[in-house]
Amino acid sequence: MPKWLKISLKIFAGLVLLIVLILVGATLYITFNKAKVLKMVNEQLDKSVDGTLVIGDMKPNFFRGFPDVSLTLQDVIVRDKQYSRHQHTLLNAKDFSVSINTMALFKGTIDINHIDIRSAAIDLFTDSTGYSNTAVFKKDNKKVKDNPSESSSSTQLKKFSLSNVTFTVDDRKAHKLFNFAVNELKGKMTYPDSGWRANFHLDVLAKSMAFNSLRGSFIKNQQLEGDFVAGYNEKTGKVNISVLPLNIGKDPFKINAVFATADKPSPHFTINIVADQIMWRRASALLAPNITTVLNQFNISKPMDVTCNIDGSFGGTDGGPKLYVTAKVKDSKITIPGAELDSCSFNGVFTNNYIKDKGFGDDNSAIKLIGLKGTYNHLPFTIDTGSIINLEKPIATGNFKSNFPAADLNYFLQDDVAKFSNGEADINVRYTADVVNYKINKPVIKGAIHLKNTDIYYLPRNLKLKNNSISLNFVGNDLVLNNIRLQTGQSIVNMEGRVNNFLNLYYNAPEKILLTWQIRSPELHLAEFLGFLAQRKTAPAKKSQANSGNVVDQLSNVLARGKAEMHLKVNKVYYRKFLATDATADLLTTDDGIIIQNVGLKHANGYLKMNGKMMQGNSLNRFALNTVVSNVNMREFFMAFNNFGLKDFTYENLKGYLSAKTSITGGVTDAGDLVPRSLNGNLDLSLRNAALIDFKPLVNVGRFAFPFRDVKNISIPKLDGHFVVNGDMITIKPLEISSSVLNIDVAGVYGLTKGTDIALDIPLRNPGKDSLITDKAELAKKRYKGIVLHIRAHEENGKMKIGWNKNHK
Repeated sequence: MPKWLKISLKIFAGLVLLIVLILVGATLYITFNKAKVLKMVNEQLDKSVDGTLVIGDMKPNFFRGFPDVSLTLQDVIVRDKQYSRHQHTLLNAKDFSVSINTMALFKGTIDINHIDIRSAAIDLFTDSTGYSNTAVFKKDNKKVKDNPSESSSSTQLKKFSLSNVTFTVDDRKAHKLFNFAVNELKGKMTYPDSGWRANFHLDVLAKSMAFNSLRGSFIKNQQLEGDFVAGYNEKTGKVNISVLPLNIGKDPFKINAVFATADKPSPHFTINIVADQIMWRRASALLAPNITTVLNQFNISKPMDVTCNIDGSFGGTDGGPKLYVTAKVKDSKITIPGAELDSCSFNGVFTNNYIKDKGFGDDNSAIKLIGLKGTYNHLPFTIDTGSIINLEKPIATGNFKSNFPAADLNYFLQDDVAKFSNGEADINVRYTADVVNYKINKPVIKGAIHLKNTDIYYLPRNLKLKNNSISLNFVGNDLVLNNIRLQTGQSIVNMEGRVNNFLNLYYNAPEKILLTWQIRSPELHLAEFLGFLAQRKTAPAKKSQANSGNVVDQLSNVLARGKAEMHLKVNKVYYRKFLATDATADLLTTDDGIIIQNVGLKHANGYLKMNGKMMQGNSLNRFALNTVVSNVNMREFFMAFNNFGLKDFTYENLKGYLSAKTSITGGVTDAGDLVPRSLNGNLDLSLRNAALIDFKPLVNVGRFAFPFRDVKNISIPKLDGHFVVNGDMITIKPLEISSSVLNIDVAGVYGLTKGTDIALDIPLRNPGKDSLITDKAELAKKRYKGIVLHIRAHEENGKMKIGWNKNHK
């Protein structure tokens, strides 16, 4: 063996032996001077304690702190002077081990390098007045200041470790409660000129981390484990902590924190947390219960990237801390109360300090969804920035945009209102809505909805519309409808409409909604709109009984209960054989029908005016009409109206021009047919240049009374009459008929089916040349000249009998 190696080994062995001898000596010294060393330790620790410090026992551990001397202090208790009042022990440790610098010990001083605390409880308590049991630690030492020679150098802790330790911060004034069960806390410290640095490993169970104990704890009952780097700067009074990563439960987090211990009136802290690809429910479980309860009403199917900034103070009374949370979501299914959104992507933000200096409570909290894209019931949509503000009374706002095939509306509307096909829909609206039970309720919208070139089947009226375009514009509180083109069969309708105060009435008073329409049409075929005669097919009772906060359900309710005022101008109106031109009308829908006003139209070379009402019922619709007919062609007029239900008297029996005033009630079926025997009312007729052609009752009378006269073609230059209609009975008020064949005075009742009883006074003279007489008095005198027949035509046992009128006076 080389000589130098032998010498080196001897020196090394000597050093080891020397250290062992020193440790043995130190151990023996402590053993035989236990009371003295215990007193020295007490005195050293007591320099920083203003209260009670109790060390139950002390014993050395030779190998535990090698090469330092390790002392185990047992049953260590530290209490402040107010303990008897609040009953919170600052430190209660069964095993408190201290490693002491060996050389310093022989000099008669204590230099602690390592503290190991096991089976202990640390309780930092602050009462409602702000007093803390940490007052046990002296803030300064006047004796040291007055006589620095009596002070010893500050103790610099090199290592520390805790295991099986309960650590509690209970601040009753600031309503904060932190409670951790420390399985292991183990680290090292260095002391540069600026302060200190520490590296440590942490394994704890967070039983409570309540920044506001009134609202509950963050990361409650979550296991925390990670390697920390910490540092303290004496000049700034700040403690910086970072951990990469900290495992909270099963999820890793990147955390950086700053604690500004010098801030007044209380220390301030900032904690930044980053979590990549964490599930929604796992993230929400880490927050306080008041937040978790809200967030758990929702769910996101895929992991998301989350950041969280927590900013607050340990002694604050503002309900903090301030929270700012961000999340990035991509291509996920989002579940919200009552609905599911597919293929959603957005950047989310949560803050509990929406308005600066308004506090950090639910009432000042907000959720923002930025760049939200997704689909709902097959409808793609985007919301550039959607917000939910004030979690106590939530208000949702946002800009909603969507463009899609109009047929996709069928998924949205279901079977309550309409079915769409062809064309496209475009929606661009801003909405504001209450959030009730975490559902959007009664949204108020502004903007526009456009439908282009779409086919609509309007279910409540069984109405099919082709190639339609509609624009709905929400302006202020009003709804403006323009650029509307509807086509059903051969009818084309162009419409402009408006509902004043629409947004206020839509949910709260739909029965007060009045839609004012301006309707223009080049050609209208009324038979294509017969669905409006039948009662409206309503949505299920559960949706129509009361106002709904859901916009789609409420649409059906509004259509059923709202009213419309329509002002029509139509170039041509067709209904079966009826044709009118230049038609105008004012219509007002009511709960039970339609009010008809100011109807005017040209027909059969004449003009019609009408006012009245149509009342809808089950299969039978009642109407009440006041009509003025001016100089219409009788043949065309009766043919157009299907002879008004008359069978024996038809358009084929008539020629000439008719003017009339009517006040009639009656019934019409859902198919648009006049209900037989339903007419009631008064009818005033005025005929000019008329002719009665082949009217069977008169032909029959003519055969009996005037076998040689042509009663099949009777010209009537002028006739004015008054009739009362009662079902299938028409009462003929005394009527003078002056014709080319004979003059007749008629009075009685004409039965459409039975009950006819008509009195006829017929002068037998030939009135063929009466038209040449211009003197009215002479004409009246000649009317009854000669023989006058008094005939009665009446029904008896179902047969018409014609004979002498024995009742004539």
